[in-house]
Amino acid sequence: MTNGGQYRGGVARVVVVGAGLGGLAAAARLAATGHVVTVLEQAPQVGGKLGWYARDGHGFDTGPSLVTLPQVLEDLFAATGAPLSQVLPLQRLDPAVAYRFADGTTTAMPGHRDDVPARLDADLGPGSGAQWAALLTRAEAMWRATEQPFLRTPLAGAATLARLARNTADLRTVAPGRTLRGLGRRHLTDPRLRMLLDRYATYSGSDPRRAPAALLTVPYAEQAFGSWYVPGGLRRLPEAVAARAEARGAVLRTGAAVAEVLVTGGRAAGVRLADGEVLPADVVVCNADAASLYGRLLPREAPVRRARAALQRVTPSSSGFVLLLALRGRTPGLAHHTVLFPTDYDAEFDALFGRHGGPRPVTDPTVYVSAPDDPATRPDESSESWFVLVNAPRHEPGTGVDWTAPGLADRYADQVLATMAARGLDVRDRVRWRVVRTPADLERETASPGGSIYGTSSNGARAAFLRPANAAGVPGLFLVGGSAHPGGGLPLVTLSAEIVAGLIGPA
Repeated sequence: MTNGGQYRGGVARVVVVGAGLGGLAAAARLAATGHVVTVLEQAPQVGGKLGWYARDGHGFDTGPSLVTLPQVLEDLFAATGAPLSQVLPLQRLDPAVAYRFADGTTTAMPGHRDDVPARLDADLGPGSGAQWAALLTRAEAMWRATEQPFLRTPLAGAATLARLARNTADLRTVAPGRTLRGLGRRHLTDPRLRMLLDRYATYSGSDPRRAPAALLTVPYAEQAFGSWYVPGGLRRLPEAVAARAEARGAVLRTGAAVAEVLVTGGRAAGVRLADGEVLPADVVVCNADAASLYGRLLPREAPVRRARAALQRVTPSSSGFVLLLALRGRTPGLAHHTVLFPTDYDAEFDALFGRHGGPRPVTDPTVYVSAPDDPATRPDESSESWFVLVNAPRHEPGTGVDWTAPGLADRYADQVLATMAARGLDVRDRVRWRVVRTPADLERETASPGGSIYGTSSNGARAAFLRPANAAGVPGLFLVGGSAHPGGGLPLVTLSAEIVAGLIGPA
């Protein structure tokens, strides 16, 4: 094995640890190219953070609520069998997101890029659309400069930037020394537009004041390629990828928690399950969080000192506090996604990342509401099912927020509902029942340390280029998913699977 990470020994026995979307996509690609693949998932179902909760006819996606860059999924399904359109029809959202600001103004981001400027001019004032359009033009150039060398290529640490540096125009476009906030201040005069841009840092659990300007590619991708929904819920996506992997010969085992990645003779040799069972392997693909792999699953003597040290230097991503609301009645004019902004966005990031007093629940949080108009999510036409998310600090008993502290979750849930009411979405008298999910719950259910949604944050001007690499430092061991290169979110974890499959190579 080894020349550039390629597996040179013909058919490989591959064990994939974790059945999140990244692990499943890697399994499908590797099985389709002839390897013998087994996927091990600790939970009773596949999907990882792409979860689903159902009760009394109400249904909720409990993780991501939209699909961006659908061509990445199209590539996956085309490479492993039937086209995506034959398996999962996608519904384009228009508007993509409705926004409400603290001053009472509202806007809704159209689902097509060409429609955005006129809508912003109408809602936020003349000139707003032109400023945003100019910023997206910059973002498009950034996208073209980074898509192939960064998003679709194995990470090489500082060498990734060095590749870009060979083209000085591309390097200036990517602006590796600038932050997302700094770029917004330079191009946008309206504080509401800056707030719209800042929000995209939260897509990677980051602080816009520290996140790299390269995250400008996120709103570009969302608006250029659309925001999409899977009718029936996004949980259908990992189910479809799992079915594709099995159709190509992969074996999926749920309720199979991995306790250790085995290393023999300096290379990955398989895994040991929590019940003691050992599965030998030529290749191990880990879809667990990078912190779990390097801190818990690998033996201490494994030759990954540099990777472990690098994780100690980065800021973990934020987590989320979730309310699942079963509601009586319908809300006229409600968009699929609604974001309610606070007055002071900086105070939110100060609380999340512990400035001025340590991590703490956000007093006046941004509130994100996902309310699909989908019969699969409600018992009847006189009901609604809302997924409500606010950014939250990780679960860190002793050093940060202990989300299991008595009464904290319910008190904070009441506070979130009161915040929604103050911003024009008062549903407190319509609640049939609610389910509260804290960062501690996310940690328990997905084995994500502290409930970090995206592994490491992109805090730091060059952080996006310094995520844990897909080749995990031990021959035969690879890292896939949101905590690895190229990052979190459905399209990026799917791309990480493509990169890993390329590193391993066909049988």
